[in-house]
Amino acid sequence: MRNSAQNRRTRHAAVVGGAVATALLLAACSGGDPEPGTADGGSTADAAGGDGTVTVWHYFSAENQVQLMDDYAAKFEEAHDGVTVENVYVPYDQMNSKVISAAGQQTGPDVVVFNGAEWSTLALAGALAPMEEPWEGFADADQFPDSVIHGMDDHVYAVQGYVNLLGLWYNADILAEIGVEPPTSIDELEAAMAAAVDAGYQGITLSGLPQSQGEWQAYPWLTSQGFDYSDLDEQALTDGFAMARGWVEDGYLSQEATTWDQTVPFQEFTSGDVAFAANGNWQMGTAEAEADFEYGVVPLPVGESGKVYLGGEGQSIGAFSDDPDLAWQYLTETYYDPEGQLLAVDNVGSIPSRLDTSQEAEVTDNSLLEPFATTLAQNGANYPDPIIPPENVAKLQTAMGQAWSAALGGQRSPEDAAADVIAQIQALIG
Repeated sequence: MRNSAQNRRTRHAAVVGGAVATALLLAACSGGDPEPGTADGGSTADAAGGDGTVTVWHYFSAENQVQLMDDYAAKFEEAHDGVTVENVYVPYDQMNSKVISAAGQQTGPDVVVFNGAEWSTLALAGALAPMEEPWEGFADADQFPDSVIHGMDDHVYAVQGYVNLLGLWYNADILAEIGVEPPTSIDELEAAMAAAVDAGYQGITLSGLPQSQGEWQAYPWLTSQGFDYSDLDEQALTDGFAMARGWVEDGYLSQEATTWDQTVPFQEFTSGDVAFAANGNWQMGTAEAEADFEYGVVPLPVGESGKVYLGGEGQSIGAFSDDPDLAWQYLTETYYDPEGQLLAVDNVGSIPSRLDTSQEAEVTDNSLLEPFATTLAQNGANYPDPIIPPENVAKLQTAMGQAWSAALGGQRSPEDAAADVIAQIQALIG
């Protein structure tokens, strides 16, 4: 299910001038020019572009992700004589504070690449430039599902050029041994996990952390039972919690999942003793390097009501870019361009956000990527849910993550966990 164009520009999270002014004042008081580390050892984050330079702040340190940034720079520079793209590395845990601090001083990057779920934090602080005018004039805008377009109050603040999302990894050797096919429904999944446990294996791994990662992993399973932040059905949420708790009680899922982030469950999977893992496309390299068994991926079997968050980075124009037109050109010719999106496939294994590009052979002929592309088209959901007021996103994610973890671990009954968090969500959504 996708959100309508009206919903994607959430109206209820109005940004009053005083709030933005306060945020900028606080940011301005945080110190001098930001000085993050740099990708090339020479550039610093106080370079604001200009004179044909597009300054791009990002938080990538992995070799393949840095290579993607370099490939984007080369692609744009080759098409524009005299233009330079300056990629500037900012540590992940410093990105928001440095972008906001720079905006408080009316400076900052031309383009910022950041955790897409945190667009509202930057937008509310006045650190991102509205992009609705160039976006509405972009000839290929209709190739992007609403779930990758982020904004509020009729403004577009970020669009994702690619997405990362969850799928169901499976150990093909175990499935062959127990005589089952990769599941296409929750009933089939539960039957397969039962058979795997009977054969001496573990059923599934996933994250049950009591914070945003837990909410990220819980969302598909909860929505599979009919829960929706737009329709706070307490019984549906109880059913979702009860289903997952049942997996623990039946021995399909370790109760230690309440302590696992998204890395540990996949390490458990690649050890070879687990039939399934609810994990992401970003694990392709890990699977290739560490799994000594045959494996595959299918879409999470969450039915028609189930939704899967579309994570990954968002891309925006800095509020104080000194050449926003050139910054927009950079975005349309790299992140939002078919060829540019395929560079993300080749370098990182990310899924193109363009509906047309996600159907290219580079994706559809890859048996590991194709299930994620199918989920993008059929079950992809805006992350975070647009109905949540931007200023309350972090609080809601934490509340739901805590409820998911408590129900999964047996600290709360599914009924109590659902009732408590529904009350919190109602207060946060309004």
